[in-house]
Amino acid sequence: MLALAAAPVRAETPCCATGDLGLIVERATGSLVVVDQSERAAIGRIEGLGDLSHASLVYSPDERYAFVFGRDGGLTKVDILAQTVVKRVVQAGNSIGGAISDDGRLVAVSNYEPGGVRVFDTDTLDMVADIPTGSKTVGLVDAPGRRFVFSLWDAGETWIADLSGPMPKITKLTGIGTNPYDGLITGDGRTYIAGLFGEDGLVRIDLWAEEPEPRRILPHYGRGREKLPVYKMPHLEGWALAGDQFVLPAVGQHEVLWMDARDFREVARTPTHGQPVFAMARPGGRQVWVNFAHPLNDTIQVIDSQSHEIVHELKPGPAVLHMEFTARGTEVWVSVRDADRVDVYDAATFEKLGEIAAKSPSGIFFTARAHKIGL
Repeated sequence: MLALAAAPVRAETPCCATGDLGLIVERATGSLVVVDQSERAAIGRIEGLGDLSHASLVYSPDERYAFVFGRDGGLTKVDILAQTVVKRVVQAGNSIGGAISDDGRLVAVSNYEPGGVRVFDTDTLDMVADIPTGSKTVGLVDAPGRRFVFSLWDAGETWIADLSGPMPKITKLTGIGTNPYDGLITGDGRTYIAGLFGEDGLVRIDLWAEEPEPRRILPHYGRGREKLPVYKMPHLEGWALAGDQFVLPAVGQHEVLWMDARDFREVARTPTHGQPVFAMARPGGRQVWVNFAHPLNDTIQVIDSQSHEIVHELKPGPAVLHMEFTARGTEVWVSVRDADRVDVYDAATFEKLGEIAAKSPSGIFFTARAHKIGL
């Protein structure tokens, strides 16, 4: 078991406020570091969460509880004030993320093995719905109206699960494309976008439509170009909406794509240092910060959303896995896995403001996510 000293801990623990807190995933040890944003400091650790090698989490509406999705099928509810595990259930053999309903009463988990989506009561973690799909499920997001949207890797479909009534109501959209591998939903809850691994292009679905249907966008964006080996899949939930443009990592290419958010047409491309993984907009949308897949994963590039030009480059260290902005975008926190630390930068001046020790850190999650659709 990792000694708590690996992450310096402030003496006092907050009694009630949560808005300044966050969690850092320590993927190597199955633990979470609890951090205070204002102090730029670790204030504790929560252990015993199983395999966190591809972990993500969501927050309850009051920001007190986090629901952590482990790769081993574990769903864990933690109290970030008490810094304890409330309950843990192993609900599948292999999981790949999850989402919380807009009313905060349901948490859904997307499974590779045995496939499908399972839904749990957030108070008790009792299962309330089991939605088998016969496929690996990916790209699970929450949508307004107590709905969840997800895609099927094997079947090339997207399903909308409405849990507002006594029984789940499932809408199945077929013909999405080959191997949808992840999905995102816009902050207004209207547009779901699925990325395709088996072919160039993406698919969008208008969730406001009476009868939603898939529509192709950016078809054949890699036509006539050699597709490079993909060392790490881009994460669609890290794709950015910057002003009136989407910024999308191009699968198998060293570039990001800019797409008009109104008509979904490509407007520009920016060559990048490597294969992008996350392209994250600083709150306000003026800049987009991009990190990269192995073996070029020691670098971050900052792109201006108006000129589409790279305006700054940082090299925090080996294996930059994730970035998280503070709620108003004054700072960005960066996990540097192979250096066992998280760096904190001023997002305007790029000055390094501090660092926090953590064992093989990956995802960084601030509690402001509790109030955003799709996060």
